[in-house]
Amino acid sequence: MTTHNIYLEGVGLIGPGLTGWEQACDVLAGRQPYVAAPTALPAVEKLPPAERRRVGIPVKLSMAIGLEAARHAGADLASLATVFSSTEADCDNTHAILEALASSDRAISPTRFHNSVHNASSGYWGIATGSMAPSTSLNAYDATFAAGLLEAATQALSNGKPCLLLAYDTAFPEPLWRLRPIPAAMGVALVLNPCQTPSARALLKFTLSDASATCMPQDELEHLRQSIPVARSLPLLALLAQERSGSVVVEYLDSLQLGIEVCSLT
Repeated sequence: MTTHNIYLEGVGLIGPGLTGWEQACDVLAGRQPYVAAPTALPAVEKLPPAERRRVGIPVKLSMAIGLEAARHAGADLASLATVFSSTEADCDNTHAILEALASSDRAISPTRFHNSVHNASSGYWGIATGSMAPSTSLNAYDATFAAGLLEAATQALSNGKPCLLLAYDTAFPEPLWRLRPIPAAMGVALVLNPCQTPSARALLKFTLSDASATCMPQDELEHLRQSIPVARSLPLLALLAQERSGSVVVEYLDSLQLGIEVCSLT
């Protein structure tokens, strides 16, 4: 299965030791060493103060990576369709709700309840950007990045308009962390366009493959790739950072991987 051509126009990235696409490019291109550090989230942009006080890590993370990718692409936020792809969504909020339900006082705050839904980040994105464009929220466990990438590309191609992928993971506190040990928050955003514009950085083509997933040559980045679901994107991001053409394979289903051919346009 091969898609039509899809063009990549903008990238956003935040994760452990990765503080934005510009800094991450230097790391992924080998111009500076990777130094592990706690994920640092910038101040939330665009949300009104009342909403800003209520949001948790997933909204802050998705807002930061989405706005960075859209800026790089020169995209119109109000008309940009979105795909939000998250493995666990708001882990801290889920933990707090379960703690409340396990206590003698089982009352749950309305704010926690409405932030507990899987598409909460999509709702806050609409508030912040004024966008009325279509938005999809999905989950595919460890395949969440590949599934989100295919969904965003499909939407862009079927609608003939750009689509923004926002893929992100956050970490559970204990005791849930022992069942799902994601070590840190990380997010990747990509603006995909079915048409080639001056903003295009690369041409992407997808195939389904039974080949083994591409690994990162640096041990610390490979550990990151294996331990955070959205970090499965790192081999693709490394090609983009190095501004070179090539092919990578990203984990998708148990017996079927996602092959990505990258043709650099920069």
